[in-house]
Amino acid sequence: MRLKNIPGSREAIAGSEYVVKWTAADGPVRSGEAAPADTDTADIPDSPKSPAACEAPRGADWAVRGNWHLVFGNKNPIRAEIGMGKGKFIMEQARKNPDINYIGIEKYSSVLLRAVQKQEADRLANVRFIRMEAEYIENVFAENEIDRIYLNFSDPWPKKKNADRRLTSRRFLARYENILRPGGYIEFKTDNTALFDFSLEELREAPHWRVLSVTRDLHTSPLNRGNIMTEYEERFSSNGNRICKYIIERI
Repeated sequence: MRLKNIPGSREAIAGSEYVVKWTAADGPVRSGEAAPADTDTADIPDSPKSPAACEAPRGADWAVRGNWHLVFGNKNPIRAEIGMGKGKFIMEQARKNPDINYIGIEKYSSVLLRAVQKQEADRLANVRFIRMEAEYIENVFAENEIDRIYLNFSDPWPKKKNADRRLTSRRFLARYENILRPGGYIEFKTDNTALFDFSLEELREAPHWRVLSVTRDLHTSPLNRGNIMTEYEERFSSNGNRICKYIIERI
C-alpha cells in the first residue's frame, strides 16, 4: 500500500512531548526532544521505498532502556504495539486500562503523526510513542521489561527472501524473548492467511513459546470478547475478510 508523505511530519513529531526521542544510554532519560542532527538517518525521507529508520545511530542503546518507569513516573506494567499505524488500537487500550503503560512503535513519520495528533487532543498519561525500525527493539527495552506485545496487521513481506523481516519470524521471536517477561504474551492479528500459516510454522522453531489460543475467524470466536479493532481490521472485515489471531506465551 502506498503511503502519502506529509510535509512537516518529522518536525511535528520532534516537538511532541509524547514521542520519546533517542538519548545515549549514558545520558538523561527524556521525552519530546528532537533526535540528534548527526544521526545516520536524519536525511532519510519517509516513504515505503526509503522508510524512516530508528532515530538513533544504528544498534545504539537508548537511555530509556530499563528506565521506562522514569518516563511514565510509575512502575505499572508496560505493553507495546509494534507497527501501531494511526494509534486507534493502542489508545483505546490505554483508555480502558489506565493502570497499564502503553508504548506505540511506528517507523513512518506520516503515519505516526496521526497518532500524535490524537494523543495531543486526548492527553492520556499512559501512552508514549517511538519512531523506529522494529529490528532495534532490544535497544529500547531491557530484559523482562515488557509484559505484552501486540502485532496488528503487520507487513506480510510476501517475497520469500524477506521472510526474516516478518514480525512473527523466528528471528523476531528471539528478539521479543529477550524483552518480554516470562509469562508475558504476544497477541498477533492478521487477515493474511499466508502470513498466519508462516507464523504458526515459525513457532515450531521457537521453543520458548507456548501457544495459548488460535483462531482463523476472530469475530466469531470467543477471543473476540473485548476485541479492539484497528483501522485496518475495520476495513478488512467490512470487505468480508476473516481475521486470524493467535496468543502465545513466553516460557
